[in-house]
Amino acid sequence: MQPQVTFLGAALAALFTISMGYLLWWMLHPPKQIQPAVAKARHAVGAFKRILVPTSGVPYSEKGIELACRLGTEQEAEIVLTYVLEIPRTLPLNAPIPEAEKEAEEALIRGKEIVELHRLIPIVKLERAREAGEGIVKVAKDNDVDVIVLGMRPTWRGTQSGWGKTTDTLLRKAPCEVVIDKLPG
Repeated sequence: MQPQVTFLGAALAALFTISMGYLLWWMLHPPKQIQPAVAKARHAVGAFKRILVPTSGVPYSEKGIELACRLGTEQEAEIVLTYVLEIPRTLPLNAPIPEAEKEAEEALIRGKEIVELHRLIPIVKLERAREAGEGIVKVAKDNDVDVIVLGMRPTWRGTQSGWGKTTDTLLRKAPCEVVIDKLPG
């Protein structure tokens, strides 16, 4: 008795042969090895799932938002935008300051638009604090952020440490990485 060859049998045999050939090719062509330090650095940046960006509505702040979006695009990070209202010590923290609150709201709206242009999720926070640096650190802790991206004015007047008061506070007290983006002056 002669074996019968059917179309279905021939198609399955061809499919099996092609898939085994591909598997053999894949096994003989492993991906290029990378150094452990390179893999660790790539993973560290890829781990940014929540990025905090303080904003004050000025161009260097908005450039910081843009940088944060670009850092977070690949992993679809959430961008936490915060505006810290610095309340004078002579007033209670919850004292109404209409002009400053309006300015804060406008800055956060512009920041939110930048984040949404990148199709990322904006989280908007208005924080009241005595000092901006302390307020930013509080928002970072409360929102469990992975990195803070700080846009810095091109002509900053540093203190004895070389940084401004807010930057110095962040570098000393932040619970996460801090990226400083200073425009050329």
